[in-house]
Formats: sequence, structure tokens, C-alpha cells
Amino acid sequence: MSQKPQETALSKCPGCEEPLEPGDLFCGACGYDLSAVPPAPQDHPTIAMAAPSENGAAGRAAEVRFDRRAESDGPAGSDGPTESAGPGDSGGPGDSGDFELAAPAPAGTPSAGTPSADVPAPAPDPRTSAAEPVAATPSAGTRLCVACRAGSVDIDGYCENCGHAQPRERDHMEQELGSVAAVSDRGLRHHRNEDSFAVSTTALPDGSPAVVAIVCDGVSSASRPDEASAAAASAANETLLESLPRGTHPQQAMHEAILAAAEAVNALAQEPGRAMEHDRHRHQNAPACTLVGSIMAGGLLVVGWVGDSRVYWVPDDRANPPARLTEDDSWAAQMVAAGLMNEAEAYADERAHAITGWLGADAYELEPHTASFKPDRSGLVVVCTDGLWNYAESAAEMAAAVPADAHQRPLHGAQVLVGHALDGGGHDNVTVALLPFAVEPQGAGSACGTT
Repeated sequence: MSQKPQETALSKCPGCEEPLEPGDLFCGACGYDLSAVPPAPQDHPTIAMAAPSENGAAGRAAEVRFDRRAESDGPAGSDGPTESAGPGDSGGPGDSGDFELAAPAPAGTPSAGTPSADVPAPAPDPRTSAAEPVAATPSAGTRLCVACRAGSVDIDGYCENCGHAQPRERDHMEQELGSVAAVSDRGLRHHRNEDSFAVSTTALPDGSPAVVAIVCDGVSSASRPDEASAAAASAANETLLESLPRGTHPQQAMHEAILAAAEAVNALAQEPGRAMEHDRHRHQNAPACTLVGSIMAGGLLVVGWVGDSRVYWVPDDRANPPARLTEDDSWAAQMVAAGLMNEAEAYADERAHAITGWLGADAYELEPHTASFKPDRSGLVVVCTDGLWNYAESAAEMAAAVPADAHQRPLHGAQVLVGHALDGGGHDNVTVALLPFAVEPQGAGSACGTT
């Protein structure tokens, strides 16, 4: 529609500030050319959407464009066409789309679709442009990159969008299950976590509870040590959960669990084509690991082990002495047992951690060790790999590192112990499980026996 010429809207002369009369083209006082004064800018505030006039789109006071990001009758995430909407349209104020208001075009502006040398064509809306397809939404269950939060992670652990290496799930693991908790950490020097653990609870035939903790340490000089420790921990735990409810004595159940763990590790060496797959530069001996475990059931504390991972006993009343409940299958332990060195000398030797017993197809001879105790007072059972006890070797040192409230907060206690190892240098993977052992005040007993 046509528009009238804009009249001077000034009340004073810009040059001398003399009052002006409507329609003046020049200031009567100073001769200022009022036609040179730019018109006041038009104000186009955000306004309510106007209903279409009877004359069609040309009669609209404002035009509303919106991106219908989620159509009720279309696929989720699809972009709808750019539309005009009035108060009665589905894209009105009640719609969840993003709205954009366009001011009315001034007179003389070419209509949409009419080329003009003076007015550039509007840029295409990227929301509806076919030249730039919208990235597909990752399907449910897809693992997203921790760096860009957009790309999916490939089977090698790298983001397909930005290439960022993803942290391994086993770098740090925690689990709390009732009165037992465990924490495992990669440490500060190793490139992966080769430890593994399993904690569980079950019931004996009489309905009384049984608590289980298994900790395994992969032998780094062997092939696929991380797989070996995971297979051993899982197999031992499953065997105990099957045998304890049947009424098998806990010490016999631990012996059987160690044998089952050994078979699971042996089976890894029999898998064809896996020898070179995991690490092409590692000497290809059979997968191997150590194992240590503990069972609390029927007032008994049963431990079992092969290798140099350990179990410690820390009384709740620190006035009573702590104790180490296992003996290492290691070069250092053999030197001490033979009387050739004292403990300090043996463990200071570079050969100290050379193990003489392990689970794996190339083990010399499998000799599971088990021991059964009946504590007469409450305490805390610490089941750990050498990644922890390297920094708290004696029973007294381990007791000093255990928080005073660990029997009430076992997960926190395990976290503190892992932090103790990391603060000490974290040269190895670190895994620890804590089992609070409660005894009624009138209870009494002593160690039942070892094998």
C-alpha cells in the first residue's frame, strides 16, 4: 500500500534550537536545511501475532516464522517447513517451537521471490536447508564421547567425531553391597588396570548371611592379564554363590572356588587367535593372575589365596594387635621361610615380588591355600593386592592406614586406602575390599585351622 511523505517530526531546529512549525523545510532563524535531518527510526517491537486479513499475506501487520522442532505427527527431531501462523494456528503461543518475528516490509520492497539488483536475496534458512542435513540423534544405548558429548565411541575406545581417547571403564571401579565394599584403581604408572574384584552376599541353608570378597591381580608379564583377573574373580564368585547356599563348608567352598578360577584362566590360553590380538609386543606366555578371597559365614572368617595378594585383620578396638592372615607365594617369602634372609632384607631385594604361585596354564603346580578363623572380637577384614600393601606392608602399618570408622563406612574406608597408595606413588594397580566382621561381646574362639 502507498505511504504519505513523512512530515518533519522535529519541534526544535537541530542547529539553533529555535521552535519549528509543522511543514517547515528550513529554519526561519538560521536557515538550517531540515530535509537533511534523517527521519526518526521506525520502531518494530515484538508484538502479538496478527490474524490474516481478508486481502491475504500482504495485509498482515507482522509475519511469524517458527521452527516446528517436534511435530506431533512426524518423526522426532525432524524440521518442519517455515510457516506463517496466527492465533488459531497449531504453531501459536501454546506451541513449543522457536519463534521469530519479522517486521512489516516497507513500501517498495520487492515481494518474496522477486529478484532485485538493489535488495539482496535473503540467505537460506539453515534449519530448512537441504544442503546442511541435521546430524542424526544417536540411538539409545550409544556411548557418547566424554570430550565433545556428540560423537559415538568406536570399539577401540576413540570418539568417531573428535578422536578423543575415552577412559576405560576399569580404570577406576567401586562397588558397595551391604556390609562389603571394594575399590580398584589403575594407579599412576600403569597404562591400564589389570586388577579385578567381585563382592557378593548370599544365605546359608539356615538363612544366616554369607559375605564374599574376591580380589585378583593380573600378572603383567603374561598375556592379557586384565582378562585373566576378570575371569578368575567372576568364576570364583559364581562358584561360591552356588556352593554356599547348598551347605558346603565355607573353607571347602573357597578351595573349590580357587580351582574354578584356575580353570577359567586356563581356558583363556586355549582361545584360538587371541595370543597376538591383545598386545602384539608382549611375550606370548599364557594369561595369568593371582587370587585372594574372604568369606564371612556362620561366625567363621575363611580366607583363600594363590600368589602374593593379602588379607589383613584390623580389630575395631585398636588396642588389640592387627594381623596378617595370608602368606605370600613369592621369592621373598621363600627366603624368609628358609631362614636365608629376614623379612626386611627379603622385601628390599629386587626379586621380592617374583611370585612362585599363580593361576594360569603355565603354573608349575596349583596349590590353593585356605585358612579358617573364628574371631572373638569385632574387626575389619582387608583384602588387597600388592598395589596397596606395598605402601603398608606390616599389619601395624595397614592398621594405621585404615580409617577409624571404616567398619561403619567400608566404601569410604576403601577409598581412603586406595588414596593412601596413590599418595605413596601409585606404582601399581590398587585394589582393596573391606568386610566388617561383627562379633557379639560374649563370643569367643580362635583360629580353627589352615591348609
